[in-house]
Amino acid sequence: MRNKIVYKLIAYFAAALLLFACVIGGIFFSLFRSHTIELRKEELRQRAVNISETLSSLGNSGPGMGRGGGYGAYVRFLSDIAMTDVWVVDQDLHILTGGRMHPAVNTAGELPADAGEIVSEVFAGNTEFSQSFSSVLDTPTLTVGTPIRQDGAIVGAVLLHAPVQGIDLAVSKGFTLLIISIGIALGIAILLSVGFSITFTKPLKQMNNGAIRLAAGDYTVRTNVRQRDEIGTLAGNLDVLAERLDAASRESERMEQMRRDFVANVSHELKTPITVIRGSLEALRDGVITDNAQVRDYYEQMLCESKNLQRLVGDLLDLSRLQNMDFNLEMDTISLCDVVSDVVRSAESLAQPKGVEFVVQNGAEGCNVWGDYGRLRQMMLIIADNAVKFSAPQGKVYITLSQDGEDITLSIRDTGKGIPQEDLPFIFDRFYQTKSPDNQTGTGLGLAIAKEIANRHDAELQAFSEEGQGSEFVFTIKSNL
Repeated sequence: MRNKIVYKLIAYFAAALLLFACVIGGIFFSLFRSHTIELRKEELRQRAVNISETLSSLGNSGPGMGRGGGYGAYVRFLSDIAMTDVWVVDQDLHILTGGRMHPAVNTAGELPADAGEIVSEVFAGNTEFSQSFSSVLDTPTLTVGTPIRQDGAIVGAVLLHAPVQGIDLAVSKGFTLLIISIGIALGIAILLSVGFSITFTKPLKQMNNGAIRLAAGDYTVRTNVRQRDEIGTLAGNLDVLAERLDAASRESERMEQMRRDFVANVSHELKTPITVIRGSLEALRDGVITDNAQVRDYYEQMLCESKNLQRLVGDLLDLSRLQNMDFNLEMDTISLCDVVSDVVRSAESLAQPKGVEFVVQNGAEGCNVWGDYGRLRQMMLIIADNAVKFSAPQGKVYITLSQDGEDITLSIRDTGKGIPQEDLPFIFDRFYQTKSPDNQTGTGLGLAIAKEIANRHDAELQAFSEEGQGSEFVFTIKSNL
């Protein structure tokens, strides 16, 4: 439990606040005490100045007068009403009058060691302070000394004593109030830190649970954390990762299913010609067929099946190479117009038995593209062969080149029966064949190869068709100006 972030955060907040409270308390205690003492000093200084001015105006300069006459009566009166000891001493440290607590002290021996320095400063015309001037009062005192002047001369020093204990008590009370306030604030802050820590760690817990489910293979999980901060960004990235893993998982399942279908289709496609060839060979070997005409038919059938088998293996190899990104095409700057002319010449020999005519229209300003001449010719020839195959006798196949900006578009359109709408999304899949009497000799790999050739050229190959209106294959590629 100690390792949980929420408890660590609470501990860190509490430690930081406690340290903050200690620092603030120490600074407050020091500054408040200094400020209070300074205020007390100023108050005593003002009192001392007022008293010295009053004593100066009494005109009593003799020691006798100081001990029993005007100075003494006035000083004792001030001590009683001000609750502060007021002493008057001469330059020789003789106490002329005492305060309300020690009215009869007359010798300098009762004074502390630094009394001489204080009185010396006073008779030099200065006002002097001391915080440990006398131990006579049995407590540390704050003392101020000011000169008494008569006719321009300093005739005595007024000493005011105030116990520091009272100042420390005031500071102590203020510090106690500060500690209580800090304690209350610290308690509130800890409660807030607990709430903040729980709020802070809640999305982390959601993200952790999501990561655990992701690790277990559940790619549909989402953190559902929506925050505009680093945690929200991290949660969003985890959601994106989950989405991509989910998509990759579905794609992997699809590819695995395609692999199984591919193996099954290849096995089926290879099994048929091999079975025919083997059966024919066994019949010839066993002498079941002896008629020369039948023997010749068997040989023709085996030759035809061998050609189909060779074409199937060739198509499989082509498709495998094109799907392998390590297989390099012979890319160069070529003329798409030359490729079209070459394809038309080759396709016309295929179209001659059916009387199909090719109509070429070139509206492109430039024909140069970056591509593999042989593979682009193979792609166009596959589409042109299909166009001838599915065209009616004496039909027409339209090949159109056009250009829109950097895009060169090649369209091959026939006027045949068209492709059923339910078959159209799957015509580029391997081994997919439409159920048509005109499509009995195909391997189902031609359009898949054409699509892969287009992909390897970063081009787009699309099919459009309406039943009874024919089909159109549109190939779009970037020009190489």
